[in-house]
Amino acid sequence: MVAGTGRGLECKRTMTGKENNIGDSSYTPPCCLKARSGVPELDAKCHSTVVSGWFSRPRTSPDKTEEKMYFNNPMWPGEAHSLKVENVLFWERSNYQEVLVFQSSAYGKVLVLDGIIQLTEKDECAYQEMIAHLPLCSIESPKRVLVVGGGDGGVLREISRHSSVELIEICEIDQMVIDVSKTYFPELAIGFQDQRVKLHVGDAIEFLRGVPQGKYDAIIVDSSDPVGPAEELVEKPFFETIARALRPGGVLCNMAESMWLHTHLIQDMISTCRDVFKGSVRYAWTSVPTYPSGVIGFILCSTEGPPVDFLHPVNPIEKLGSELNNDRPLNFYNSEIHKAAFALPSFVKREVKALLFDSPPGHPTPHPAP
Repeated sequence: MVAGTGRGLECKRTMTGKENNIGDSSYTPPCCLKARSGVPELDAKCHSTVVSGWFSRPRTSPDKTEEKMYFNNPMWPGEAHSLKVENVLFWERSNYQEVLVFQSSAYGKVLVLDGIIQLTEKDECAYQEMIAHLPLCSIESPKRVLVVGGGDGGVLREISRHSSVELIEICEIDQMVIDVSKTYFPELAIGFQDQRVKLHVGDAIEFLRGVPQGKYDAIIVDSSDPVGPAEELVEKPFFETIARALRPGGVLCNMAESMWLHTHLIQDMISTCRDVFKGSVRYAWTSVPTYPSGVIGFILCSTEGPPVDFLHPVNPIEKLGSELNNDRPLNFYNSEIHKAAFALPSFVKREVKALLFDSPPGHPTPHPAP
């Protein structure tokens, strides 16, 4: 790997700013070794700038034998997932990150930011539909929605299915992501064409500081992994700002890592959200084949006010019927998937202790004894 790969990516602290000690101050969770992920394969090569990519492409050597190029992401040591690259379509560095688009042989076009796969044409539906409809189908007639990140437009596309929504604001820091999506992923970027969408290009934290208290019914944080420009979007002050911007009984849906890789981070995020949000706090998950471990999670929170039962959608997508403002059919989400998303494996219940303190809607959430 290029010198400095993964530098500064270790999980040195929890969302509360405390050291991530888990019983022993010298212990570092295996999934957070990141930059110390070991020596790459002797025959591996790494792109000079996409130093943490998660894909590989064949390369022909001078003697005409095929040599594979490997891209190993230090955030997930000990494993790799390779996609065959047919053609690189776009590759530039913005003011914030490296943006890459390539045509894969099995998953269609792929968007990569700083070497980490964000979406593919084949499986984007599992992420975009879930992160949008889990919160919006959990409250009656959402009217004002904010998207943080989501510059590809996929979440906007899904929100636009809800005819009750009157305002869809989006705050994306990187204009290049928006432009690239409109060029290479028009089936996602179509979300920007909705007349209800109001785009803000800039820092989400600064944007939220200027938002009137209680403005939104729902906020969806579609951020990339918590490194680089997205690092502040998983810290307690950000969640406090989110809670202030939500109405009583308003909801947040936030990307929340893989339960196979980052249970200690999930524990940390849930504990932080319980301190900030006084309504319900739940963890859900979905399957996305091209994400690390094939799984990604979401934290759903509600502010104090009218109770929200995330497990049972009160605004089921099926009842919208002909009101769905979208010609594209849903490919993944439905009410059965919604309910199933909150069913968690036994090991997650054991390792994420904060999950033990879920309480029924309308009842205060108990906190563990110190």
